[in-house]
Amino acid sequence: MVSTGDAAPTFTATVGTSDHEPFDLDDHIGDGPVVLAFFPGAFTPPCTNEMVAFQERAAAFEDAGATLFGVSADSPFSQGAFREEHGIEFDLVSDMGGDAIRAYGLEMDIADLGLHDIANRAVFVIDDDGEVVYDWVADDPTNEPDYDAVLDAVESA
Repeated sequence: MVSTGDAAPTFTATVGTSDHEPFDLDDHIGDGPVVLAFFPGAFTPPCTNEMVAFQERAAAFEDAGATLFGVSADSPFSQGAFREEHGIEFDLVSDMGGDAIRAYGLEMDIADLGLHDIANRAVFVIDDDGEVVYDWVADDPTNEPDYDAVLDAVESA
């Protein structure tokens, strides 16, 4: 599992819209802190709460120079609908192939819901040098991160 002090694994995926735009984490390293907020699945109550909470704080992250991304195994179409329904303005990244989820050591199953190889809830802050300067991984995927601690990490990066 990736933790503070590690080099952040980079990955490519798809931006969560119907346009299927490519996403490459390398393109964002060096432009201010990057926040990767991994979440298990769009439209589930805890994930909706988390992404809406990040959206409510998006201006503070932007003021601190950070770029915020939500990352899940959902399809780009699902993520696009999720963003639209909940007014999420920052980009969501579709990792349907699971490359980022595996690279960060976050694979999990919620067998009762028929979900396999999805992301555990986790947040990483990456500095301009590509180093992880903050990590939080949920003990239980229904838990949410400490948003103030994430913002503090961004402001210190």
